Amino acid sequence: MEKADIGIIGGSGFYSLLEDAHEVRLETPYGSPSSAITIGEIAGKHIAFLPRHGLKHELPPHKINYRANAWAFKELGVKRVIGPCAAGSLQKEVEPGTFVVCDQIADYTKGREYTLYDGPEVKHLAAADPYCPEMRPIAVEAARKLNIPVKDKGTVVVIEGPRFSTRAESRFYAAQGWEVINMTQSPEAFLCLEAGMCYCNISLITDYDVGLEGMTPVSHAEVLRVFNENNEKLKSLIHELVENLPEERSCNCANKA
Repeated sequence: MEKADIGIIGGSGFYSLLEDAHEVRLETPYGSPSSAITIGEIAGKHIAFLPRHGLKHELPPHKINYRANAWAFKELGVKRVIGPCAAGSLQKEVEPGTFVVCDQIADYTKGREYTLYDGPEVKHLAAADPYCPEMRPIAVEAARKLNIPVKDKGTVVVIEGPRFSTRAESRFYAAQGWEVINMTQSPEAFLCLEAGMCYCNISLITDYDVGLEGMTPVSHAEVLRVFNENNEKLKSLIHELVENLPEERSCNCANKA
C-alpha cells in the first residue's frame, strides 16, 4: 500500500506542486473517492492529492463522496489534511483576495452523509474545535511570510448548494457575525477528524455574498476568475505550510472520535 504523510483536497491546479507524482486508485467501504489520488512530494514530505470535485469538476458540492475521500486518505496513512477552498465573504472588512484560516464551522447543509460510524459501532465526535490548533498558526505565519493578506480566524457557514444564497439567507448569516460562506467544508472537515486526521482550512475569498448592502449576485464565472488570479499565491502558501509542519503532531486531533 502506498503511504503519505499529508493530504491535500483542492482544485486541479495543485498537481504542479508535487514532485515525482503518480496516481493510485482506491476503493473504500463507502465507494470511490472523487478521483484517483496523486502521490508525490513537497519539501521531501509524502503528499496525497485529491481533487475535491473530480478531475473535470464534474461533482457538485452535494454529490461529493466525502466519506470515501476521508477513508481513502486514512488508508494511505495520512495524518494531516489541508483543505483549501473558494469562499464568499459575509463581512465588508473581509475583502476578495483575502485568505481566511478558519477556526469554526456553522453547518447549514442537509441530507449529506455526516459520519463514518453508522452502526453497529457508534462514536460521538468532539467537534467543538474542528480545525487543528497546531496547523492553523503555521498556515497564518506562512501567509504573512509570503505577504499574502490573511485573517487568522473566522467562522465558515456551510450551505448545501449548488445554488448560492438568497439575500435573506445571506443577511441572516452575516448578522451572526460569521465571516465566510462555502459549500464543502461540511462534512469534509468532520469526517477527517473522525478518521483521526488533523484538518486545516484555507479559504480564499473570491467575492462578497449578496446579503451585504449594494452587492450584486455572484456568478460561478466570477468566482473562478478571482480564484484563478490568486491560485499561485495559494500554491505558494501550501508549499510553505507543508515545509514548516513538524514531523510529529502535538495536538489532540487524533483522539476526538
